[in-house]
Amino acid sequence: MADGRGPSKCERICRILRRYIGSGQLAAGQQLPAERALSERFATTRITIKEALSSLEADGLIYRAERRGWFVAPPRLTYDPAIHTHFHQWIGEQQRVAETRVLAHGGQLASSDLCHRMGLAPFTPLYEIRRLRLIDGRPVLHVSHHLLASRFPDIANAPLASSLTELYRDRYGIGQGSSSLEIIPSAARGEIARALNLAQGSAVLRLVRINYDERGGLVDCDIEHWRPDAIRICLDTRALSPAFERPSQNLVPDRG
Repeated sequence: MADGRGPSKCERICRILRRYIGSGQLAAGQQLPAERALSERFATTRITIKEALSSLEADGLIYRAERRGWFVAPPRLTYDPAIHTHFHQWIGEQQRVAETRVLAHGGQLASSDLCHRMGLAPFTPLYEIRRLRLIDGRPVLHVSHHLLASRFPDIANAPLASSLTELYRDRYGIGQGSSSLEIIPSAARGEIARALNLAQGSAVLRLVRINYDERGGLVDCDIEHWRPDAIRICLDTRALSPAFERPSQNLVPDRG
């Protein structure tokens, strides 16, 4: 309560917009009126409108596209780090359309941070692949893959928009083993912000995954930046038990 007597103007606006979204009157992907138009409709300031929209964005109900405005967010995808499946398969099982675009790729020397994370010596040759993942035509994930160059000769000529997990297995005989995962909030800058249609400095969810093969050998490091309104992370430790069978809709995408 703003003054102990009733909800604030911002809270009332949030409540109304929530009802429109919950009832389907504002559908997923639909653009909201401009902030100026909303301030006129609700007879309030743009500052109050921005506060209300930011609150709904924090709850994952709407999202902002840089220079385009506000849109109703589709339902979040469930992301379980304990389970791996093909990215496109995972999205398709939820009746949605996945797309992968290769932004850039090429050789690099391991940075100090990657040396630390991957346990590498300075100047270790890596091969970097940067990709953008889209769901229903909307960019939601920027990922950079840092591969041990010695394990992937001639990978520059491989179909890099396809599943890397399948590529590793079929072309190089490297299967999926265990992995370690770090999840932290971060800020989108540079290429990441532009690719995800975010303003510079916007909040993103950063996942850093170190992948190993079946024998425990180092394979690569994936650095993912997700739009925070696109996913929810749910870890079910029962999935780590060999006897546990997990419904397909809760699978987490692998590097695919």
